[in-house]
Amino acid sequence: MPRTQRNDNFVDKTFTVMADLILKVLPTNKRAKEAFVYYRDGMSAQGDGEYAEALDNYKQALELEEDSYDRSLILYNMGLIYTSNGEHETALEYYQKALDSNPRLPQALNNVAVIYHFQGEKEKEAGNDEAAEKLFDQAADYWKRAIRLAPNNYLEAQNWLKTSGRSAIDIYF
Repeated sequence: MPRTQRNDNFVDKTFTVMADLILKVLPTNKRAKEAFVYYRDGMSAQGDGEYAEALDNYKQALELEEDSYDRSLILYNMGLIYTSNGEHETALEYYQKALDSNPRLPQALNNVAVIYHFQGEKEKEAGNDEAAEKLFDQAADYWKRAIRLAPNNYLEAQNWLKTSGRSAIDIYF
């Protein structure tokens, strides 16, 4: 049974009804509508912590989706799942694919930076200062790109950039 038929709370049912209505009236092809259904089911499964089911739905959506922006969101969500599972290298691959589809996706840039920063902290703890600095520099590069796209976001990253000496500017817009 599709996930959309299993939703038992009011919000999920309401969202499903509204999404179905929108799908019926949107001037789009059957393939795009089907991709959206898989994407919606993936988001629902992800929200419930059913990551394997979410990934299956996202993979189906990717096979059908042709729009690069929509593909970037699917890939981004897949990256979120791998990040939450601690599979950082796989997450980085999906975030990069999302950025290949849409280079102006600040949340993907931010998440790449967060992973590089985390890896830098691990290297620093292990006494590998040179490797840590390289990872921190990579994190800084991604955070700068994210902040340029969304200057009112990522305040902690902006502060870290300043305090670590990796930012010479205070305002990114």
